[in-house]
Amino acid sequence: MITAHTDVVGSLLRPPELRQAREDVTAGNITQAEFKAIEDQAVDEAIALQEEAGLDVVTDGEMRRLSFQSQMTEAVEGFGEYNIDAFLWGDWYGVKTVGDIRLERPANLGVVSKLRRKRYLSADEFTYLRARTTRTPKITLPSPSLWTNFWSPDLSVSAYPTLDSFLADVVDILREEVAELVRLGATYVQLDAPHYPLLLDSKTRSFYEQQGWPLDKWLQKGIEMDNTVMGNFPGVTFGIHL
Repeated sequence: MITAHTDVVGSLLRPPELRQAREDVTAGNITQAEFKAIEDQAVDEAIALQEEAGLDVVTDGEMRRLSFQSQMTEAVEGFGEYNIDAFLWGDWYGVKTVGDIRLERPANLGVVSKLRRKRYLSADEFTYLRARTTRTPKITLPSPSLWTNFWSPDLSVSAYPTLDSFLADVVDILREEVAELVRLGATYVQLDAPHYPLLLDSKTRSFYEQQGWPLDKWLQKGIEMDNTVMGNFPGVTFGIHL
């Protein structure tokens, strides 16, 4: 018997007041407490929107994140300097009113020291979400091999001589995160892996292969790492966002 359910796969649009508040708190124009109140309101509205739409599974809309994957760089030391372009570089194609955009990969992007978790990535997101919905709460985490973007042969080798050594630590951090979420009661976790279909694009594939692995190894190793993060958590549903 197949049981269907409905849920949001990606981020919901951040409201203008939340985007402004993030700029204001960075500039020191509002306090962290004031920013948290605006952030909480955005999450509450995202939950209400999904419940009103009749979804079986709800997220917090990823309202607390600069990017869908940025909770990793915020919670873990070692990634070095970065901004939103670290997550958005590449070719973007839009309708005539928007046009096409190309963002270059930031030249100073790269992990610079051994990764050290300062806090859990999404535990607070989950506990807040769980307390405010009667639906199944879902948390999203980045697929380990997505972090290849943050390994640099110029900047990273003193901390991680190889891409493999860097991603091994990423896997450990993400698996510990899943274990903590499950301990807190999570039953649905999604791994975001939009880089897999992007390997079909010759430009993207060229970048990833220049990082050290040929295409066939990308699929093999990427899936192995995903399975390590997800493995041996009975009763937990895992989804993959491609």
